[in-house]
Amino acid sequence: MSDQLTEAGTDVVELILRDHRTMEDLFREMRSVDADRGAALRRFADLLIAHAEAEEREVYPALRRFKNVDDHDVEHGKEEHAEGNEALLALLEAGEPGTEEWDERLEDLVQAVTHHLDEEERSLINDTRENVSDARRAELGAAFVKARRDQLASAPGRAENVRAVIAAASA
Repeated sequence: MSDQLTEAGTDVVELILRDHRTMEDLFREMRSVDADRGAALRRFADLLIAHAEAEEREVYPALRRFKNVDDHDVEHGKEEHAEGNEALLALLEAGEPGTEEWDERLEDLVQAVTHHLDEEERSLINDTRENVSDARRAELGAAFVKARRDQLASAPGRAENVRAVIAAASA
């Protein structure tokens, strides 16, 4: 999977939004009977885990320090990451693409992640855009890109890794 973010600017808002649009594109691909749905799922799984881990390690903790960024929104984002990870694991374990169970688990994943993307964009992303300086957003963007790239290097969307991420989040 090529890393489009290295070609982008470093504004963390734009970087996160770019990943969100890529996730939506991958959902369309996973729903298409003409696509390699398994390959799209592998790309999606790696991106979802890398993106969420980078947000939780580099972006969310920094946003907590801004007075007009709601701490509840940060915590809620982490909860929704956990829900998305659980839905991802269920899809990874559902067998071959195109079966009834696989399609049902895909729709569960789409619902969980789409809900999170929408809420995050309406709350945290807007708060960040309005309350965090351009220079600080660039610093956060650079840290986000590095953490995301480090995650992607390990193929983080493998089922065993997703299980470990879920276990760590609930510990």
